[in-house]
Amino acid sequence: MPSSADIEVPAAALRDFGRASRLEWLETNGTGGYAMGTVAGVNSRRYHGHLVAAVRPPTERALLLAKLDETALLPSGPVELATNQYPGAVSPDGWTRLRAFRPAPFPTWIFDASGVSVEKRLFLVAGAETCVVVYRASAPVTLRVLPFVAFRDHHALGMAAGITVAAGPPVAVTAPGWPALALHQPGRFQPGMEVYRAVEHLEEMERGFDFREDLLKIGSIELDVAPGRPGWIVATTAPGEWDDARVAAAESAEIARRLPASDDPLLARLHAAADAFIVSRADGSRTIIAGYPWFTDWGRDTMIALRGLLLARGRVDDARAVIAGFLAHLDHGLIPNRFPDGGARPEYNTVDATLWLFQAVHDYLEAGGDAAFVRETVYPAAREILAWHRRGTHGGIVVDPTDGLLLAGGPGSQLTWMDAVVDGRPATPRHGKPVEVNALWYNALRLAAGWGLAAGDPEARRYDDEAERVGAAFARAFWNPRRGCLYDVVRDDGNDERIRPNQLLAIALPYPLLSREQQRAILNVVERELMTDVGPRTLARGEPGYVGRYRGGSRERDAAYHQGAVWPWLYGPYLRAYLRVEGRTAESLAHGRMLVTAVARRLEEGCLGTLGELFDGEPPHLAGGAPAQAWSVGEVLALLAIDLAPG
Repeated sequence: MPSSADIEVPAAALRDFGRASRLEWLETNGTGGYAMGTVAGVNSRRYHGHLVAAVRPPTERALLLAKLDETALLPSGPVELATNQYPGAVSPDGWTRLRAFRPAPFPTWIFDASGVSVEKRLFLVAGAETCVVVYRASAPVTLRVLPFVAFRDHHALGMAAGITVAAGPPVAVTAPGWPALALHQPGRFQPGMEVYRAVEHLEEMERGFDFREDLLKIGSIELDVAPGRPGWIVATTAPGEWDDARVAAAESAEIARRLPASDDPLLARLHAAADAFIVSRADGSRTIIAGYPWFTDWGRDTMIALRGLLLARGRVDDARAVIAGFLAHLDHGLIPNRFPDGGARPEYNTVDATLWLFQAVHDYLEAGGDAAFVRETVYPAAREILAWHRRGTHGGIVVDPTDGLLLAGGPGSQLTWMDAVVDGRPATPRHGKPVEVNALWYNALRLAAGWGLAAGDPEARRYDDEAERVGAAFARAFWNPRRGCLYDVVRDDGNDERIRPNQLLAIALPYPLLSREQQRAILNVVERELMTDVGPRTLARGEPGYVGRYRGGSRERDAAYHQGAVWPWLYGPYLRAYLRVEGRTAESLAHGRMLVTAVARRLEEGCLGTLGELFDGEPPHLAGGAPAQAWSVGEVLALLAIDLAPG
């Protein structure tokens, strides 16, 4: 497989507007800000734009610069290079002149403008809300560029009121309540505000959301471009001047920063994809964005993705900072489920995010992390966490005193990772005792015992005693002899015996449960009933409620979210369970690498160079959900770099 820098969209796809308008690119800046769009140049999502700035990193993201539309002014007449979707029309048709597109080291389009090759390169500057667009040409040409602005929350359509433009230089665009945007450029700016109405985002239409908006053209910029003399536009919320030298230095710095981090081409791609999710908060602390474009930092996603995004890449100090950052927000023994994009109080409606933190700390130590940090910071927090779970915490999360197993809320709650809601009700009800939650609970007790004894706390032995009780109760409660695998949820009013991949955690975690024979039986059932070439389905075909395609409006998609869709992060639990059952032989490792390589080939589809949130349960397993997802990339990277590494 070639490196990420070698991904190039096939010519046949460039000639097909339907394909080119669904292939996406993503740029990120390490603050939660991003730029995103399609190969065809049309903005098919409300989130697409040249500059989406993080006002309070990594949240409160504002879509400021929607796009730049270019026209090559030639003696033979103007040649349009831009593309937009309007009701019943695609205009202009610049996509028909697109001859090449590469997503790395940053998005690059090459157009044929009546024999003149025009190149557009777009990148964000690391750590700044700054988008740089550089134009090059094979012959002298004047480019007329139309900047379109929106000044709105990236979730909601609706251009800001009161936008004003000052010619500068630089061109200054302001609106009450929004960051000021400066457009630096070496050309000629001609003011001329004009509203372009009913720009359509067809991905939003398919998702059942509002999909039309008005954009404001603020004027036009004419750039003279020639071989050896690029033109450029810098859109930024930061102060300071820009000139040719600073643009060239910024471009060189970004190219150098993005050099392949591994000699292995596939690992190099995954390393590049991983960088998008690692961001800094406004206070300088590290965190992980769960996905682009609409997620912020989520506790569960962060703790699962941390192993691959950070530890597999030797970023142990960053991993410690992320763990410490979430522990700083501990509330009644829980870390946050998520930090809302509007900057509101963190939400604590999750049963498993805190238990996944125990796994992240275990992986941190395995990667050579600081034992003193675990002894002095993590273990005291772990004691508090376990105590709150025994007495009861948010959402009805509490240990059942009769057997020591962990209860996850009651009817109407959705506290596990399968947390979609339809019409105010859980789409996948899993209240009671979910199987993976109790595997994580058992492991948390075992890990806390080890940390406590290493810290010199003899009382930590009680965690091992408690784990013994939980392990025995787990085997009695969850084994389903009729189907030869585990119940998904144990409840007083009847166990849920539908076949799901959650049971893999009973085998895949550091402290497995059940006998070897039972572990093998579980693996056989999962492989027979759930597996696809992109990972295990979330529900077996033929089970009540199975939905094989993730399509329709928000209600239909939420109903399908965990009812058959394939989530690639589950490849991690599956392959770790597989290696535990089969052993780490040369044959099993080779088989595992073959499976991971199959899903990694999806880096050349969807959002180019990264992996999305999920795939359809049915072939050809089309991508759905968020186009770029942290735990999808993190688990595949961890598998290749750690679990499936030779030796």
